[in-house]
Order: sequence, then structure tokens, then C-alpha cells
Amino acid sequence: MGRGNLAFFIWHFLYILSKSQSSGKYYCGQSSDLDRRLQQDNDPKYRLTKTTKRFEGPWKVIWSRDCSNRSSAVKLEKTIKKRGIGRYLEDQQSS
Repeated sequence: MGRGNLAFFIWHFLYILSKSQSSGKYYCGQSSDLDRRLQQDNDPKYRLTKTTKRFEGPWKVIWSRDCSNRSSAVKLEKTIKKRGIGRYLEDQQSS
């Protein structure tokens, strides 16, 4: 079987983290490995996650969605950030 016949899907996850429900601090991002990314966000020695380092955690996943590819995850991430993460979550609860 040639390589052209194989279909590979790399799912991406769009996620929203919260420092605590009462803090009002949220972070929205996307990753192909949600568990690894959450570990990086909470690791004080990992410096490539600047936003979650400005506000000490622990950060917890409060919302996530599977996306079939990275471009759809990025598009939804932009939509959420444009709306405002807190407002987006409120919209999701009321629908």
C-alpha cells in the first residue's frame, strides 16, 4: 500500500484554563497534546508559556473542544479571544 492511501489525522485541542473560578483569570490556547501542554503551563521552569507564568497557578482545564486540524483550532481560538474568554464561557453556559 502506497503512502498516498494512508490518512493521518492529528487532532488539535482548543482549551481554556482558569487559575481559579473566582480569580477571573483565563487562558485560551490550542495544542495537539493537551496533557503535555497543561503540564508545561503549570511548570515554573518551563519558560515558553509566558502568559501562564505571569499569574501563578495552578491552572486547570475548565473547557476544551476537539478540532479536526490546527487551522480550525486557531480559527476558533481567535473567535473566542475576540469575544472575550469570560463572555464566551457565559455564552456556552446559557446555550
